[in-house]
Amino acid sequence: MPSYLVEAYVTDSFEAVEAARGRALLAGELGEAEGVRYVRTTFLPGDETVLHLFEAPSAAVLDEAGRRAALPFERIVEAVEGSAEPRKEEA
Repeated sequence: MPSYLVEAYVTDSFEAVEAARGRALLAGELGEAEGVRYVRTTFLPGDETVLHLFEAPSAAVLDEAGRRAALPFERIVEAVEGSAEPRKEEA
């Protein structure tokens, strides 16, 4: 399942970050039937940027779930994560 980052800008306040995270959770719940899964939220206080990580079948499906949840965002981009462990196709 592809991963996507949903990028948004919020003020540097606990309340604003928690509101954004709550909307991301709701987007995951509302999109669950279509395969959307909320993974986590990362806040970059110096940039006032929130990055929500989701798994979804496509950016379009995630976009629709985000809009139904009234999740404000600037863009959705596909994300490829790495780890210390090599992926099976690399080994």
